[in-house]
Amino acid sequence: MPSIPQISKNILFCFLFLWFALPTKGQTKQKITITSSLDESKQPCYFILPKDYDKDKSQRYPVLMALHTWSNSVEQKNTDWEAEAYKQGWIYVFPHFRGPNNHPQACGSKIAQQDILDALAYAKSAYRTDNRRIYLAGVSGGGHMTMLMVSRHPQYWTAASAWVGISDLSKWHRKHVKTKYGMMMRASCGGAPGASDAVDKQYQERSPIHYLANSTRVPLDIATGIYDGHTGSVPISHSLEAFNMIAKASRQRLITTQEMQLLSTPNGRLTTPLASDKVTDQALGRAIYLRRYAALSRVTVFEGGHEGIAEAGVDWLARFQTNDLGQNVKVDGNKQSQ
Repeated sequence: MPSIPQISKNILFCFLFLWFALPTKGQTKQKITITSSLDESKQPCYFILPKDYDKDKSQRYPVLMALHTWSNSVEQKNTDWEAEAYKQGWIYVFPHFRGPNNHPQACGSKIAQQDILDALAYAKSAYRTDNRRIYLAGVSGGGHMTMLMVSRHPQYWTAASAWVGISDLSKWHRKHVKTKYGMMMRASCGGAPGASDAVDKQYQERSPIHYLANSTRVPLDIATGIYDGHTGSVPISHSLEAFNMIAKASRQRLITTQEMQLLSTPNGRLTTPLASDKVTDQALGRAIYLRRYAALSRVTVFEGGHEGIAEAGVDWLARFQTNDLGQNVKVDGNKQSQ
């Protein structure tokens, strides 16, 4: 007869198994520990496999790499993006990449970037991934990291969707010098901008704005709510200026300073909108105040605040695949919006 301590251990094991494998809307989350290729630390990552993954051993599945927000970690609830990936029949990957952005190893560091690449490498080795369709998405701090990853490592991604992301840490620090976000940036980068050349280098290397010219091969969806920066923490200029770096690199029309100023007030509207600014997007489901395109990418200012809309992000991602030449191209399909 098993001892009481042994029974207690068995109960604990069953509880932990149920906790980490508890279905949510039909999904089963698996928590995996991945060894970092840079420092050999053990990094947690969640995976959700498609419903019919075990039925057809010959089928391969697209991957959605979803990234947590600025102050969160691998334990953040990300149910909307999980549900959209599950509906599409994609493999969902949710890495930790060193957790909240309040220490040097987080906040877009090289080791945090590598954690995301390590999670992708694990997914490709452990599961039947469709390597023509490797997608990346995030909101807020996850939007910051999405833009950074497609800028610093564009060869890995078929398409990406970045919502209300921070593109320039030094600029964001000026807005938040007295808030918790300013404290978090200083803890991550070693001080305030201007403290030393070494500190300034950290802010630069962790800011997508300086590298987005390298991202033109990746279809990047940049989206921001018009009230963000007023009711939210990230002004829309971070998204608009990020887009302009792509437009400049591809020698296409920039969003003008006047247009940015008009939209940077809570009730601001363009006085002379372009045809692309007047579209209706069924997947987004919000009024659009600006939509522009450059290279393979687009930017949208929509009716909303500091938020991400998973259905619209996934609608964008699903339009693209990587062809045999390694080029990211649009695929045929009945997509909801333009």
